[in-house]
Amino acid sequence: MAEDKLFAGHAVRRIRRANGLTQGLMADALAISPSYLNLIERNQRPVTATLLLKLAQSYDFDPRTLTGVAPGGGVEAIRRRLSDPMFADLAVDRAQVEEWIAASPDAAEAFARAFDRLSGGSHGGASTAQGGALSEPESIASARREIERWRNHFADLDSQAEGLADELRLANADLYGAITERLRVKHQLSIRILPFDVMPDRLRRLDLHARQLQLSELLDPASRTFAAALQLGMLEAKAEIDALVAGASFTERAAERLYRRHLNSYFAAAVMMPYARFLRACEATGYDIVVLQRRFGAGFEQIAHRLTTLQRVGHRGLPFFMLRIDRAGQSSKRYAGASASPLVATDRRCPLWQVHNVFARPGTLMPHLVELEDNSRWFTISRTVHPQTAVSGSVEAEFAICLGIDAKLAAPLAAARGLDLGGMATAIGLGCSACTRPECPQRSAPPAGRVLVFNERERGMSPFTFDRSD
Repeated sequence: MAEDKLFAGHAVRRIRRANGLTQGLMADALAISPSYLNLIERNQRPVTATLLLKLAQSYDFDPRTLTGVAPGGGVEAIRRRLSDPMFADLAVDRAQVEEWIAASPDAAEAFARAFDRLSGGSHGGASTAQGGALSEPESIASARREIERWRNHFADLDSQAEGLADELRLANADLYGAITERLRVKHQLSIRILPFDVMPDRLRRLDLHARQLQLSELLDPASRTFAAALQLGMLEAKAEIDALVAGASFTERAAERLYRRHLNSYFAAAVMMPYARFLRACEATGYDIVVLQRRFGAGFEQIAHRLTTLQRVGHRGLPFFMLRIDRAGQSSKRYAGASASPLVATDRRCPLWQVHNVFARPGTLMPHLVELEDNSRWFTISRTVHPQTAVSGSVEAEFAICLGIDAKLAAPLAAARGLDLGGMATAIGLGCSACTRPECPQRSAPPAGRVLVFNERERGMSPFTFDRSD
């Protein structure tokens, strides 16, 4: 799979200014022309691997910062904010936004943060790279940004988990049994399954006094294996996870804890589904989730998580994104991975998207080909899941898990067999207030920043008619 181009002009400009250099002086140091550096800073040329190496050697910075999010989430995210009616008389066009971000990236980021705080995030300006709804708490948004900065792929954790999984397989073909034995022998921890009435409000608990990992009987076999692998990772991958957390430099304790929890879960999933074996199985089966569940003893949601992480250099899988939403359309999990899909960016979604319909058909895998206003096409597969937390008479949680991929890459998928991926797709938007498709009978609100048009002698398909000029 071809490498994604890295456009990071704002970050290169920040490095240059932090070192007090003109474009000419920096260009000389990097052995490139000033005009080429100018194009890079204006995001008209990508940062090549060779140039990235020169930057890292010449200046004291972390190369990973060049993959960080664009100021304010990028041009489109800033434009969505500017679509607010308060800016309707300004007519700020795309070229002006591009020039603003290129010339004053920090000012653009400051505007975005101020607008988001004042508006409560109602305009959903976050980019996919940011990966979060703007209305979510800053601690969650910070952790999510760090996950997406790594594209949800942590190579060192994957490598260590793969080695550990190989050791466990040699000890016992049953992974749960192998983990149980390793915890007992190496860490003096036993696993005990407790009845619901003994541990009514917990699924997992570590009792250090009794040297027990206590698991609820409500957990199914896949969840028990995951819980055991999670505990093993917290003990044996602690140094690696500590280093990743320290490198994130969070300012909030809550963000740090959320990020650590994600890394612990990542490691557990990597033990259950070791990278190389899992990717080979994906490619051999056409990413058939049902087969992958059986082969690796994992749940649907666990497989979906893992599919967003397959970004090992030289051995990449397909770039999936994942969403978990409830019946109200609220997302509790979102991973953009390497997909760069706008569908992950906001909690506002189109009711025409089939992800909302799976609640009427529990357990059924529903494929859907959709097309956004920017003409990008996405193939998605959705299904409901029920966490093992309910007993008779209690509330049973239900979520929809959605996996998506660029339609141009979906041909190898088992779920796409027999479908014309270049044919008719459902035209959807990113929520009514951000969607400018005319005559949509499902529309619930006019697009933000557009002038409503009234004609008492006519009635169109949509309850709202608006000025379509940009």
